[in-house]
Amino acid sequence: MSEAREPEVLATAEGASAEPDLLYSEVEEDLRASVRDLLTDQASPAAVLKRAETAEPYDLKLWRTLAADLGAAGLAVPEELGGHGASAREVAVVLEELGRSVAPVPFLGSVVLATSALLGADTVQPVVAELLPRLAAGDVIGALAVPLTTAPDAEFPSAVTVNADGSLSGRVGKVADASAAELLVVPATGPDGPGLYAVETASAGVSVTELVSLDLTRRVADVVLDNAPARVVASGAQAPAALTYALTTAAGLLASEQLGITEWALTETAEYLKTRYQFGRPVGSFQSLKHRLADLYTDLVNARAAARYAADALATGSEDVPVAVAVAQARNAPIAVHAVEEAVQLHGGIGMTWEHPAHLYLKRAKADELALGTPARHRARLAELVDLPV
Repeated sequence: MSEAREPEVLATAEGASAEPDLLYSEVEEDLRASVRDLLTDQASPAAVLKRAETAEPYDLKLWRTLAADLGAAGLAVPEELGGHGASAREVAVVLEELGRSVAPVPFLGSVVLATSALLGADTVQPVVAELLPRLAAGDVIGALAVPLTTAPDAEFPSAVTVNADGSLSGRVGKVADASAAELLVVPATGPDGPGLYAVETASAGVSVTELVSLDLTRRVADVVLDNAPARVVASGAQAPAALTYALTTAAGLLASEQLGITEWALTETAEYLKTRYQFGRPVGSFQSLKHRLADLYTDLVNARAAARYAADALATGSEDVPVAVAVAQARNAPIAVHAVEEAVQLHGGIGMTWEHPAHLYLKRAKADELALGTPARHRARLAELVDLPV
């Protein structure tokens, strides 16, 4: 890529005519198998639960293996910038598996949000060209300094301002994965208008304070900048365009994580109901419970279609990206929450305990429901896009 992405980057003439492909390719299935094997080995429910009780919630050893050894951090980064030149489809597959395991790694903040913001800028710009290979190699963990709840159609943030000397001052709350990050991509406003800036968390004037998060496997933090040194990543109209690109990409791909959560809930619940007996019969043989599982399966199929549609649209640059992302979040966020609520209830007493991992999935699903725009926000956006009265 030699030029910055325009505000209309979400649509291309080529993508507009392409038929969506919702099926997984052989390469995607191979990638899934590798990621699943790694997470099965290093992010078992017992291991994730144990880490949630410690002062180090992120598994940085697992992150290095996933990001560097498997190359997941550089999937969407062009080869000439140190990545693998894949697409949003492959990133979506990784997020599905991370949703199935709720592994405590900063994938969303670094690989999706921060990296996408830089990809949305001018990649021949020296600062961007320097940072993207570091993120792609997994050498640096990044985070996009906006509240996790920020929707793709939100106005450009004004919480951080640019000082006369080019340093940044301000406060941003509830930044996803910021407590693990070494690099922040910060939206800020100054005399010359909006801009995106790169800030090293080790620099003077940068304070990152982890908050008590509902989601124990993806933490949020407050970021305070006090005359923090910064480098320009994008300026002028390019900055809001890059930010919108990052938030839209993240919202669309988050649907794949929600798909993984839903699949875990259905699979684990079905297996449990086969082994739990009442009145001499497996509980899963009771007709009312069969109906509830069938409803969850229908939801899973719908969630998969929505997630794959969004991932394919993002990968091809389809003109349908805004619609696909709005549909995916409006549909998949409540599906994931409902699926895990059913899992908790159908597991009976054990589902209510700390020892069972169901609460980790419920907290992730609830946090994801608020992330990058609520379902109601996306439904309203969808109504605008298809000219329905709100």
